[in-house]
Amino acid sequence: MNTIYELFLCTTLLILVFLPCYQADPDPLQDFCVADPTSGITVNGFACKAARAARSSDFFSSAISKGGSTDNPNGSNATVMDATVFPGLNTLGVSMNRVDFEEGGINPPHVHPRASEVGYVAEGILYVGILSTENKLYSKILKAGESFVMPRGLLHFQYNMGPGKATQFVSFNSQKPGIVFAPQTLFGSKPEIPTEILAKAFRVDTDTIEYIKSKFQDDCSSGVEAA
Repeated sequence: MNTIYELFLCTTLLILVFLPCYQADPDPLQDFCVADPTSGITVNGFACKAARAARSSDFFSSAISKGGSTDNPNGSNATVMDATVFPGLNTLGVSMNRVDFEEGGINPPHVHPRASEVGYVAEGILYVGILSTENKLYSKILKAGESFVMPRGLLHFQYNMGPGKATQFVSFNSQKPGIVFAPQTLFGSKPEIPTEILAKAFRVDTDTIEYIKSKFQDDCSSGVEAA
């Protein structure tokens, strides 16, 4: 009996320790937790409004009904619909974006540290790529009506092959998936990564690195916050 009990206890502890590794955002503990961005309370997410203060408008949004300007070097723009603009999403572990592309526009290589992503091409033709931890590229040209999935933490990108504009809608299993753009992070961080380190990493001279850095100084032009 003691052996069975010890086995059960060990199994339970293993589940409790490792299960959170496979979760995204924590599960909610009430019907809803409408975000209160004015609260001074610091939590993992936003503090909740009192339930009696919730309004119908907290649960409906037109945030991604229209796209934003694609007049930037990447020729793309992400319109974000997360808990910061859609309070009813708070603690629910979901969010969505709309990404619009000019012809030839790109959503540069990036990762989402806190979420996996499912995307739907609503218009145009996109070349979509995913890179594994073994440096293998998985890619396909997608047309309107087709979908893709991006596993959490893997580098990925989208490129509008045209002709014409393209639009995709993406959903995340996090209310705030986060994003790390490879080009902007490496060459436009504040404070910047020392040029000598980047030159060694990319096996080029320091002048080349300085030239690339000059393209990302004060760069707010990607138009993409979390796609």
